[in-house]
Amino acid sequence: MARKYFGTDGIRGATNRSPMTAEMAMKVGMAAGAHFRRGDHRHRVVIGKDTRLSGYMLENAMVAGFTSVGMDVVLVGPMPTPAVAMLTTSMRADLGVMISASHNPYADNGIKLFGPDGFKLSDADEAAIEALIDGEVPLAPSAEIGRARRVEDARGRYIHFAKSTFPEELRLDGLKVVVDCANGAAYQVAPSALWELGAEVVAIGVTPNGKNINDGVGSTAPATLSETVIGSGAAIGIALDGDADRLIVVDETGRVIDGDQLMATIAAGWARQGRLKGGGLVTTVMSNLGLERHLAAQGLGMVRTKVGDRHVLEKMRASGYNVGGEQSGHIILSDYATTGDGLVAALQVLAEVTRAGAPASEVLHRFDPLPQLLRNVRFAGGKPLEDVRVTDIITAAEAELAGRGRLVIRPSGTEAVIRVMAEGDDRAQVEAVVTRICDAVQKAAA
Repeated sequence: MARKYFGTDGIRGATNRSPMTAEMAMKVGMAAGAHFRRGDHRHRVVIGKDTRLSGYMLENAMVAGFTSVGMDVVLVGPMPTPAVAMLTTSMRADLGVMISASHNPYADNGIKLFGPDGFKLSDADEAAIEALIDGEVPLAPSAEIGRARRVEDARGRYIHFAKSTFPEELRLDGLKVVVDCANGAAYQVAPSALWELGAEVVAIGVTPNGKNINDGVGSTAPATLSETVIGSGAAIGIALDGDADRLIVVDETGRVIDGDQLMATIAAGWARQGRLKGGGLVTTVMSNLGLERHLAAQGLGMVRTKVGDRHVLEKMRASGYNVGGEQSGHIILSDYATTGDGLVAALQVLAEVTRAGAPASEVLHRFDPLPQLLRNVRFAGGKPLEDVRVTDIITAAEAELAGRGRLVIRPSGTEAVIRVMAEGDDRAQVEAVVTRICDAVQKAAA
């Protein structure tokens, strides 16, 4: 059954428009709090956020919702999404909340929920919470209303955790690293962690003003990072997104290294150390066919899932893998974290570069990706992918690419767009296929 509020990654939308209003945030707090009140202990929720202006409004509304049903609230302020997941478990909380719209512009915001185990909620939990949002939630008696407090050392706790994932025998002394924090949640913790490990840190995207998150900086806009790496003579650049669960890297030449190359690097290093579980890694349908061929040549496997890090994690947990992720830079290392962690993944990449004693351009370029083209077609409503004009062209394109490439077409889970992706050995063929399909979708959506 289709969910009413929860999408691919929590609840997300333009702020002060349904569903991302203060009223809805309060209802989510009430519903999630009521759902996770299990047992007779004092219940607790950890709430973090990124640097969006609307975070103050939504945070206060959620505090009201949670305390009204008898849950105590721990506020940790601007913190990466994976830090909230980690703190939820370390503080023995019943629930974790991250207020963020990840890589979206500042005018959007979202609510991500984590269970007491630090993992994102199951479909069943989200369905139960949705039912409570639209129903009546019993309020706590006056004497049992929850309290709220702010924990001032949360950043230090996360920095200590992140540093603990870096190999003890290695140091970053003398390595000049540019880190781009997207004016987002990691603007304090990421530069500090790298500096404490010995790196010479050049930090950009660390002056949030409530409106500049992901604005020309971060993992979705790496041009500034590339320019800074070249201009400063740095050995490597690291870009996180607004809530720091994504990682994109730039080598010393300014070349962008995507999540596929980074997963290949980490998987190879862990396989060499005997640490890689599952005999390979888990990716989504969007990962390049070149990655799959590269892994196969090393005797490693690759399993694909639907788009979304939650689907990757579900497969990892079900089949015993400990490395997985997305081309976009969501990289899940389950030995350390319950969700994508850009900083922790970056430290594993830096460990491989340090061990190799070679330039990042040599260490991180693992394979030549096949030509791949992704275009988004915005639509206002309807179901253009069910139009016969579209389905006929898609069927013809699949036959044309058979054995020489792949085609992935899907509606976005976070935006009103259809994503059309094709890849293959022939770039001209890929471009022609994508153009034909996008034209057909636009006509059907008109």
